[in-house]
Amino acid sequence: MSDPPSGARAADGPREDVTVAELVQRATDQITRLVREELALARAELTAKGRHAGSGAAMVGGAGGLALFGTGTLVAALVLVLAEFMPAWVAALVVAVALFAMAGLLALFGKKQVKQTMPVKPEATLHSVRADAESVRQAAREGRGR
Repeated sequence: MSDPPSGARAADGPREDVTVAELVQRATDQITRLVREELALARAELTAKGRHAGSGAAMVGGAGGLALFGTGTLVAALVLVLAEFMPAWVAALVVAVALFAMAGLLALFGKKQVKQTMPVKPEATLHSVRADAESVRQAAREGRGR
């Protein structure tokens, strides 16, 4: 009965006697290598995405700067339009007061929004973690009582 078992492949070559410890060591080495390779792949992918995000953020920042200049130009145009009906200094003063009033309102609304978010704690997550911990404690108590 020197025939190989039906499950063995002929391409495997001669079968070596391998201990369980050696098999576990090989599996550990392979898993470690696999995890390292996956981490390297993830790092490369995130680096590429980070470059794209950085250039996108720079473009958005540039757009914001241009929008700021556009807004300034519109404010100047408004002053010039009002200067047709009143002295230029009065027109500039009226526009400045209106801008400060809008800024004040935005600041008040923004402060209210920030106050509503305080305190900055993940309340739902904390509650969930406490419930999980209590479940584990309860299970441990029930396990000891048996």
